[in-house]
Amino acid sequence: MEVQFATRKLQRRINSDAEARKAYGDQMAKKIAMRLQQMSAARHLGDLRNLPGRWHELTGDLQGALACDLVQPYRLIFRPTEEPPPRTSDGGLDWSAVDSVTVTDIDDYH
Repeated sequence: MEVQFATRKLQRRINSDAEARKAYGDQMAKKIAMRLQQMSAARHLGDLRNLPGRWHELTGDLQGALACDLVQPYRLIFRPTEEPPPRTSDGGLDWSAVDSVTVTDIDDYH
């Protein structure tokens, strides 16, 4: 799956091991790298759905975005790159048709 980033600053911060460790600490930097590797290795979003990390769709103010667990309480937040995102016949997100995502943030949105 193709992984893009919302900003160059975010891309530099989480793709550079040194910058990620500086910004988030060792444990979180390792978890971020692991999640990005999982995303890159997947054919589509559906491949991630049942992996550890609780890959899930968000609601409320973050409707349309998805997230996976990092180090509690933080989450890696991303969106399908394609606009509008592919939908199933019942209107839900078609996880198996999403082959590109854009990472938008790392946050504790609770």
